[in-house]
Amino acid sequence: MSPEEIMNQNDAAPENHETKEQEKNVTEQAAEVYAEAKDIAKETPAQGSAEDSKDQKINELQDKYLRLSAEFDNYRKRTIRERAELIKSAGEDVLSGILPVVDNFERALAHLTDIKEPDAIKEGVMLIYNKFREFISQRGIKEIGALNLPFDAELHDAVAKMPVSEKEKHNLIIDVVEKGYYLNDKIIRHAKVVVGEYRDPQTDSTQN
Repeated sequence: MSPEEIMNQNDAAPENHETKEQEKNVTEQAAEVYAEAKDIAKETPAQGSAEDSKDQKINELQDKYLRLSAEFDNYRKRTIRERAELIKSAGEDVLSGILPVVDNFERALAHLTDIKEPDAIKEGVMLIYNKFREFISQRGIKEIGALNLPFDAELHDAVAKMPVSEKEKHNLIIDVVEKGYYLNDKIIRHAKVVVGEYRDPQTDSTQN
């Protein structure tokens, strides 16, 4: 196995300093064994002690290869285990952050019957909503602009068209059925929107 092949097998390893350092060491050792094997292969067969020396080198290389193979196998198993653990706990941070929001909703529901003023209910719900919005914003969630903006098929899904009498509202988004969101710069949900379609009141015909 060449050093390049070992590098290719390491691609799935988690990106951290320790695994990168071990990957470097394994690859360097593999390169040394590979280079020594190529040098021995180029040597001209000899008789007597020279041939014995060559056999000894081959045995040493075989021993190096076996130790290197065992070390790489341990490294591969460890990185597979780390990767599995990472996938298993990937949502832990997000879910842990949502729990306080759930707690606040439960507190609000528990005191709902005691509240006589509708404004107090509205204030409490808005407090929870703003806290949740702050939480998702800190994790890279950003709302896709839609209302009163030109329809963009890259960002919006048109669920309906609505006739409008103002020409300037043609192809503008006049209602948002469901908001869309970015995660950092990636669209994770398109906005579902209603698009204005100008209709001439004189002829009752639509504009393309």
